[in-house]
Amino acid sequence: MKAVIETGGKQYLVEEGSVLYIEKLDAEAGKEVTFDKVLMVNGKAGNPVVKGAKVVATVEKHGKAKKVIVYKYNAKKNYHKTQGHRQPYTKVVIKTIKEK
Repeated sequence: MKAVIETGGKQYLVEEGSVLYIEKLDAEAGKEVTFDKVLMVNGKAGNPVVKGAKVVATVEKHGKAKKVIVYKYNAKKNYHKTQGHRQPYTKVVIKTIKEK
């Protein structure tokens, strides 16, 4: 069974047992998380969400992604600025997909 969920402003195609790295959630490792914004289940699309559909996942860990270097400069103005950023994420494993 496949589903499309929305979390963190992004959409993900998920199956039972799939592993996702999503925007950081406010949940402890080992806890269950329920996604209610299910946009599609088994090819049946919602308007905008499928009524009564839920996706249950388990939080495995929290972490930070690799560093992204942001470098700005203006030519001929002697302006240089370097900045780094590490985006926090949450690793989740999809347990069940419930249609209704």
